[in-house]
Amino acid sequence: MLSKLLPVILLLVGTAGGIGAGIVMAPAPEEHAQEGAEPVEEAQKEPEEEKEPTREFVKMTSQFVVPVVEREKLSSLVVISLSLEANIGLTEKIHAYEPKLRDMFLQVLFDHANMGGFNGAFTRSDMLTPLRTALREAAQKELGKDIHDVLIVEMSRQDV
Repeated sequence: MLSKLLPVILLLVGTAGGIGAGIVMAPAPEEHAQEGAEPVEEAQKEPEEEKEPTREFVKMTSQFVVPVVEREKLSSLVVISLSLEANIGLTEKIHAYEPKLRDMFLQVLFDHANMGGFNGAFTRSDMLTPLRTALREAAQKELGKDIHDVLIVEMSRQDV
C-alpha cells in the first residue's frame, strides 16, 4: 500500500517545494518615489525611438571564382559571394565602380589562394580574418571610408 502512495506523496512534496521556491525567488516589488504611485505597465510605456539605419548592404552582382593551384596543377575552385557594408546612398556608386572593385577583389582573392589561404580548414576565423581585412582595404582604397566592411556571404570549395 505504501508503494502505491509514495509517488503521490512525492508529487505533492515536489509541487509544494516548487511553489515555495517560486515565492521565495520572486523579484521584490518596485519601490516608488511617491507613495501611492501606481506602477507603469509595459503597455503604457512609450516605445523607444527607432534609429534610422545609417548603413546599407550592397551585394556584388555575381560570384567570384578563384582557382587554387598546388604543384602546378589546378586542385580546386573556390566560389565566393561578397556584399559591401556602406553608408546609405552609395549603391549607385558601388555598382558604377563594380568592374574596378571586382578586379581589385579578384587580385586579393588570388593572392590569398597563392598563399595557401584556401587549403585545409580554410573557413577557420584565423584564415578568414586576413582575407576580410584585405578585401575591406581594397574597397576603401577605391571608394573611401564610406565602405565599412566587406562581408563574405557565401563560400564553397570544390576539389577537382
